[in-house]
Amino acid sequence: MDESKVEQILQNPKFKEMVAKKSRLSWTLTAIRLIVYVGFMLLVGYNKEFLMQSFDGGVITIGLPLCLSIIVLSFVLTAVCSYFANFKLDPFTR
Repeated sequence: MDESKVEQILQNPKFKEMVAKKSRLSWTLTAIRLIVYVGFMLLVGYNKEFLMQSFDGGVITIGLPLCLSIIVLSFVLTAVCSYFANFKLDPFTR
């Protein structure tokens, strides 16, 4: 692809809008993931007693569902990213 076509694409307002939306989505999902993960690590570091509490004297502690919810959140955020990429950002590429 020659330089004039590249420059023409870069100056296209729809391309700029697509890049802005993609960037906003990426930063939002990254912030959510970091806040949850760092929050969990801080909880592990500073409040282990809370995580070691069990539900009604049972075997499962509070830490286990919290840890599993972080894994599920990763899948949910990946699904959200895929949805927006396929249905919101792909029309801009056409």
